[in-house]
Amino acid sequence: MFVPKSSLDHLALISLVTGSLLFTTVEARAQQPQRPPVREGEVDDQEITIEKNRKIEMPPANRLFNKIPSVKPSTEQRKLTYEFNDRSLSVGDPKLSPSALPIPAAQAEQQELFNNYVKAGAGNYGTFYGEAFGSGQVMENIAVDGSFKHLSSSMGPVDGKNSATGENRLKLNGSYQTDAFKLTANLGYDREAFYFYGYRRPQEIDRESIRQVLKTSQFRLGIENVDPERAIDYSLKTGIINLSDNYEATELDWGTNLKGSVGISDNFVALFAADAYVTQRTDGPVDNRNLFRVKPTFKYSNSLLTVTFGVNAVNESDKRLDINRTRAFPVLDLDVVPAGNIHFFAGVDGDINRNTLRSLLNENRWLAPQTVLANTEKTWDIYGGSKGELGGGISYEGKVSYARYRNFYGFNNTWPDTSQFFVVYDGNRSHVLTVTGQVGYTYKEVFRSTLRADFYDYSLSRMEEAWHRPTVTGSWSNSFIVNKKLFITADLYHYQGIKGKNFVTNQIFTLQPIWDVNLKIDYFLGKQVSAFVSLNNITGRNYQRYLYYPQQGLNFLGGLSYSF
Repeated sequence: MFVPKSSLDHLALISLVTGSLLFTTVEARAQQPQRPPVREGEVDDQEITIEKNRKIEMPPANRLFNKIPSVKPSTEQRKLTYEFNDRSLSVGDPKLSPSALPIPAAQAEQQELFNNYVKAGAGNYGTFYGEAFGSGQVMENIAVDGSFKHLSSSMGPVDGKNSATGENRLKLNGSYQTDAFKLTANLGYDREAFYFYGYRRPQEIDRESIRQVLKTSQFRLGIENVDPERAIDYSLKTGIINLSDNYEATELDWGTNLKGSVGISDNFVALFAADAYVTQRTDGPVDNRNLFRVKPTFKYSNSLLTVTFGVNAVNESDKRLDINRTRAFPVLDLDVVPAGNIHFFAGVDGDINRNTLRSLLNENRWLAPQTVLANTEKTWDIYGGSKGELGGGISYEGKVSYARYRNFYGFNNTWPDTSQFFVVYDGNRSHVLTVTGQVGYTYKEVFRSTLRADFYDYSLSRMEEAWHRPTVTGSWSNSFIVNKKLFITADLYHYQGIKGKNFVTNQIFTLQPIWDVNLKIDYFLGKQVSAFVSLNNITGRNYQRYLYYPQQGLNFLGGLSYSF
């Protein structure tokens, strides 16, 4: 990577850290994994079985759409979006739970003079909530902030304390900014405690035997360009995340992400992205799992057309599965603007989605010990659709995708203990058709509404079903500013077509459709004090997102917030 001499001072760190990534070659060996004999939590040569567990609470949804690009080409088109999240398998993602759209105008008005706050609340199921945020300017160019959150329920949906939950999250952030670049540092610690309450009833249970505690600590450093006039735009972030649980499992994950762009002309931009993940997982035998990705692309834009093309080269290695291979995937995206803000797009891409112990636990936290890990290869994904603004505050997005996967996975209960889960991989070719549509409406920054639906059709080779993956998901999110003091948000979530199997009885279950309605009200009592109340799962149904794990019925949380 060549950098102008004038940029070397603050790019020295980039050169040192990324040198090994860009110039290290890894021999690709197409070897068949030598897997251990079949046992609980593992599978034979035909498919890999992995256990995957997740919270019953639905986290925020992942958007499938790209933002509408600017019609006029400018230097802003070279600016990068600094997102450094692992690529995950989002097809039929069980983590769908978008929150209501924000109401920035009102929130900015209330928080204009106050950057810090403390919140406290309580609710049914013995729930207690506390949160605090503070920030400050240490020096002219140095800013720091920190936050802490506690949320716990002493009782759950079944058997009282045997389904209790608790979580604590601490985050510290710091930044140093000059006219040319910005340095950032992030430190975080999470602790989640819960129980495997999906056991058979009636049954006497030792609570300590079903208790799980997940501890995650992480540290990240980053540097990025902030000078819009600089020809070379860049961002480099690196960090270490350590995970441990109550079953002697640990995972140390070091990830480094580089993004850069160079403006060749007013309409032509060269883009570069590279990722390096070095991971060691200890859960029984030690397993070293690494992934390296290099993705050079070019982007051409004018007022009617945007074309992005390139290649995505990925190398993955796994000591336990005896894998060391490299794959290359095409990258092509076309975006046509025939009139106004109406866009039609189409493209093809591919990738290897990294599956780690931490990513699996984020999806399904009721994961059994000694889970087998394997990445999912998206061989190709052909997509097309349209997006735009129709006027009158109405916008829309629609997309159709047809993709081929290898090691496409689903979740299922283990045997003989059905209270824990494993993940089953389809080791052959799987095809997934996804149809997604979304409509949004905004009225004068007073009312916002978004309606979205996703439809999935799975064509699998070796798996009997796409276990615990929905065929239909939907959401309807709304936010409404009644006046300067009263704000209301309301959400509706829907899941349908989820199937699970009890391998002890060999019985297949189709879970009841999920309808989850939520309402939140914020009322400002003064300039610094506000009250809030949240009503969740208003229909009161103890639905199951995962087999044998019912959700809490109607639950509420109320409290006060103080800003300063």
